Amino acid sequence: MSKKKDGKQRHLFHALKVLLKTPSTYAYLAILLLIGCMAAVVYHVETKTGSGIETKFDTFYFMCVAVFAGYFEYVCESLPGRAAAITLLITGTFFFSYIRGNITALFVDIQEKKDKGLKTIKDMNGHFIICGWRPGFEKILKTVLKANPDISTDMIVLINEAPEQMQLLKSHDSYKDISYVAGDFTDESTLKRASIKEAERILVISDKSKDYSELEVDSRTVLAVLTIENLNPGLYVVAELMSPKFEKHLKMAHCDEIILTQDYEQALLATASSGQGYSHVISTLISSNDADSGILIGDIPAEFVGKTYGDLKAYEADKRDQHGLLIGILLNSGNFHHRRTEALREAQKNPDISKIIDNLQKVKQLKSNEPMLAPASTFVIPRHSKAIFVRGKAN
Repeated sequence: MSKKKDGKQRHLFHALKVLLKTPSTYAYLAILLLIGCMAAVVYHVETKTGSGIETKFDTFYFMCVAVFAGYFEYVCESLPGRAAAITLLITGTFFFSYIRGNITALFVDIQEKKDKGLKTIKDMNGHFIICGWRPGFEKILKTVLKANPDISTDMIVLINEAPEQMQLLKSHDSYKDISYVAGDFTDESTLKRASIKEAERILVISDKSKDYSELEVDSRTVLAVLTIENLNPGLYVVAELMSPKFEKHLKMAHCDEIILTQDYEQALLATASSGQGYSHVISTLISSNDADSGILIGDIPAEFVGKTYGDLKAYEADKRDQHGLLIGILLNSGNFHHRRTEALREAQKNPDISKIIDNLQKVKQLKSNEPMLAPASTFVIPRHSKAIFVRGKAN
């Protein structure tokens, strides 16, 4: 207890020492001393002239009106009293103009820091973070909002090193509520300013805010995911890669979803070259123009966990107009790497050595968000699964 008290006293003495070293402190003390002296002159002189100032309270009231309001409540009769009154009036005018200027500058500075992304995000929980920037970013942001109707713009935090582009983006009314943190998203301190520990999901896109090579872009993505997983292991992480050779590194970092842009582009070009309209089908399925159509992921009712895919298919057949056409199961959905760690810990608690080894091998082989399209009707639905639907646009 005494150590805490000593610590507080040292902190207080240090703050006082810093305060006394500040030149403005002496300026404020001099102004307060001048106001006190002028009030004393008014009291000692004007109480004898019949100006209406008769008591110390009258003097205090006269001083407050002259300094704070900028006018005289009483008319001083004597020359010394009038000189003191004018001094009080001028001192108050300049003094409070200076204070108002400092307060205005403080608010402007706070707003500028917010606009430039230099302010720490506070009082935010369950938000969505997007790391990186590249040309066409506004279209990506628009797509994210359409694909996630549960997310509003005030729940989005952007982290990148493109402050000018972000100011231009936030000038639009649609995106003015978005929070921005300027800095390198691979840096721990920058991620902490974005309240990474309170976030729910994060998307790391291939960053082209600077003249990075393809190797540097993917290396930064991997480094960012490693840092993110270290700061918040339960966060759902989606990362984009330009080259597949870094995919294994992201898998080792337990990234929940990996987007291989070049592979998707090449596959789309290859299927389109067949001349059978595959590209139109794929475009319709993944179109972001309508969040309620295309490929959709939905919850499986709890009573179907442990039952067969055939049972679920029969149940969803009656709800086809509402949910869409059931085409498969998404296994191990959500923050699976976090659950896998817990499963490993549980497996290690088992006293049977053979079962420990068996459980560890099974758990390590599981993959996060593994899709099974059109499984056999006898397939038993495990826990942590979701349903995959295809749904057309409403007519």
